[in-house]
Amino acid sequence: MANQEISMPTKYDPKSTEAKWYPYWLDGKFFEAKGDEGKKPYTIVIPPPNVTGKLHLGHAWDTTLQDILIRTKRMQGYDALWLPGMDHAGIATQAKVEGKLREEGLSRYDLGREKFLEKSWEWKSEYADFIRNQWSKLGLSLDYSRERFTLDEGLSKAVREVFVKLYEKGLIYRGEYIINWDPQTKTALSDIEVIYKDVQGGFYHMRYPLVDGSGSIEVATTRPETMLGDTAVAVHPEDERYKHLIGKKVKLPIVGREIEIVADDYVDMEFGSGAVKITPAHDPNDFEIGNRHNLERVLVMDESGKMNGNAGKYQGMDRFECRKQIVKDLQEEGVLFKIEEHMHSVGHSERSGAVVEPYLSTQWFVKMGPLAEEAIKLQQKEEKVNFVPERFEKTYLHWIENIRDWCISRQLWWGHRIPAWYHNETGEIYVGHDEPKDIENWSQDEDVLDTWFSSALWPFSTMGWPDQNSADFKRYYSTDVLVTGYDIIYFWVARMIFQGLEFTGERPFKDVLIHGLVRDSEGRKMSKSLGNGVDPMDVIDKYGADALRFFLSTGSSPGNDLRFYWEKVESTWNFGNKIWNASRFALMNMEGMTYDEIDLSGKKSIADQWILTRLQETIDDVTRLIDDYEFGEVGRLLYNFIWDDFCDWYIEMAKLPLYGEDEEAKKMTRSILAHVLDQTMKLLHPFMPFITEEIWQHLPHQGESITVAPWPVKNNELLFPEATKKMNLLKEIIRSVRNTRAELNVPMSKKIELLIKTKDQTVLSNLEEGRSYLEKFCNPEQLKLGIELQAPEKSMSSILTGVELYLPLAGLLDIDAEIARLEKEVKRLDSEVERVQKKLSNQGFVAKAPAAVIEEEKAKEQDYLEKRATVQGRIDELRA
Repeated sequence: MANQEISMPTKYDPKSTEAKWYPYWLDGKFFEAKGDEGKKPYTIVIPPPNVTGKLHLGHAWDTTLQDILIRTKRMQGYDALWLPGMDHAGIATQAKVEGKLREEGLSRYDLGREKFLEKSWEWKSEYADFIRNQWSKLGLSLDYSRERFTLDEGLSKAVREVFVKLYEKGLIYRGEYIINWDPQTKTALSDIEVIYKDVQGGFYHMRYPLVDGSGSIEVATTRPETMLGDTAVAVHPEDERYKHLIGKKVKLPIVGREIEIVADDYVDMEFGSGAVKITPAHDPNDFEIGNRHNLERVLVMDESGKMNGNAGKYQGMDRFECRKQIVKDLQEEGVLFKIEEHMHSVGHSERSGAVVEPYLSTQWFVKMGPLAEEAIKLQQKEEKVNFVPERFEKTYLHWIENIRDWCISRQLWWGHRIPAWYHNETGEIYVGHDEPKDIENWSQDEDVLDTWFSSALWPFSTMGWPDQNSADFKRYYSTDVLVTGYDIIYFWVARMIFQGLEFTGERPFKDVLIHGLVRDSEGRKMSKSLGNGVDPMDVIDKYGADALRFFLSTGSSPGNDLRFYWEKVESTWNFGNKIWNASRFALMNMEGMTYDEIDLSGKKSIADQWILTRLQETIDDVTRLIDDYEFGEVGRLLYNFIWDDFCDWYIEMAKLPLYGEDEEAKKMTRSILAHVLDQTMKLLHPFMPFITEEIWQHLPHQGESITVAPWPVKNNELLFPEATKKMNLLKEIIRSVRNTRAELNVPMSKKIELLIKTKDQTVLSNLEEGRSYLEKFCNPEQLKLGIELQAPEKSMSSILTGVELYLPLAGLLDIDAEIARLEKEVKRLDSEVERVQKKLSNQGFVAKAPAAVIEEEKAKEQDYLEKRATVQGRIDELRA
């Protein structure tokens, strides 16, 4: 296929390019997994974003890494599926919809459940479109033909199946327990939906009087309002101070209720007074003590965090307002005798920010111990889930080894309604896929399931499970890699592993690639309160998706946080523009060339052989590093190869044959430019898909799109190690001459005399072969190469490996300054010699190091010694 007519603007414009290619990719269905049995499947399911608003930089980072993997595998010939979807986000979405209703003066109760759900589905439709638009702007190669939503009928069927099966196995149960309660959203939270913050509060010391009038017992609390629900005071059974009081009663101040002093091993004798007030309905530890001693559970608050009828005169007061009043009243009674300032950790709702209340409530739970046990066993097998970096496996195991039961019911309307019904007369519970036959006698549970319950099934529910014969489930499950942040290992990763093992018998993914958080340039977490957030769409509007993607994917190593700098995004945009300009130059010199005319079989120059060798090395390294998820290293390699090797060196050297008279050399150069650009654009494509498609389409190529073009493979026939040695020497000489010119402020336009002396005939032959490059890039008036050359007295010298450079610069050189510079170089070489000799004299190193390493160190020693002798000889010449 011939390339298109060259009409590339002088400056790269991301907006026009990026707007053009995404619709082309979708129309061509290049992103769709075809189920080709002749190809090996490779699967990623997207961590589904919440349908609550815009994607943030963390989403952009996460999805870019996935896109790199899926684009690479697709080009490598895999039947690659990247399955997209979104999460209904129960608490967050309901809060948004209710907020919108409040603006209209309405509540969800005014609408009723069905009408409210209609409003929620409208929200979902609107925001799902926003998310898809952002996916397209990022260039994500998602298979939209398989897009899923956690409230889809298929996924809802999977949720019901899992709930029923776990219930039948006794792993789901209903009970009255202390749970984390969010008084603002009026719903239960799981432990990992609670964020703990250090808060300055008080430690309130009180004396509860003994009923027999023999004295009092001291207790302390950080939440004095809960004392209204006290049903006991506990002491340690071995505490000599209180042994005589066990079984006696105290009178609860204000309330007047008589409560018993009980003995329990839970109490820490060393903490505080050694006596603890027990409020079984408002503290998880007190709840357990209450169970052991058969204590009454007195709930003194309602679901909104206000004091209820059991709070007596405080009924109707907000919990914190009540705290102030009860402290005042207890002080007046003489019960509260001391308040200490106390910094303590207080749970806050991850969703609403409200202070979480430990609250006695009847909820549905998953018994996590048996599920965790299987997951722990898995990690001892060869088919375990591989965490990248490995250190996160310890984080994961530590949590699941100490796991608590999971509260899965939520007091919401938006979500998967719990498939449980209660008989209106007997209270009998029925759990099933469908409603009871005599439905008029039954009422369904009003609650919905925790959002993470359906998300835990995501890798297999999206594939058609529980239909075991689903084509996608059979072909694409289990998945190959999950890409996610370390902050949801507990929320999501662990639960997916639990459910995957329980219901499919397989790990849900082979690898888990963990990345960190995107922070601002000062290392702070991005937040609305700090006003330091960055919208990825704003970055794309300014610099383009390719610049953002390359920055995000290459700016950090696996597992570590990433700092956002506008300057670095601009730098990646400059990189794109460099690629654009280099490609534009190359394309202008191959206009009209067809794919069939690319021929690498003829005579090649040193530069030709060198760039082809560097390309093969880059192909090999990039492919290996992508497989190892080392995207930062890939970025560094591609940047150096494209910017330094290809643009700054090869293209400049290619101008010699392109502007010369040798037609065969010209053809070879055009072929190499076409080949190297084609291969380089393919290597870069997963990172910067838009600019690479644009350039590739201008190149002589085969196929409809770079997205499905074959991935480059290392070709050993295009490796020329001797050319690399020759080229490295030429580059070293050219750099040295340019540095010397800069040091002496001699511009490149000014002709100079250059003498290059060597003792090696092979090196001399190589220099003669590369003479045209030395003349082009050193700009000498006269270039002398030889073995017996006499070094001029007044000249600037550089001692390189195997060669000596002399630039006679009479009138420009300060001999004293040159001697000082050379003496400094001798000192540097002295330290290098000392370092190597110290290493070689270390018997421990010599005994353990491989022979090749020892030989390499010996070669370094010899090289440094020869350089030092040559530099010292030059100093002696200048002083003569």
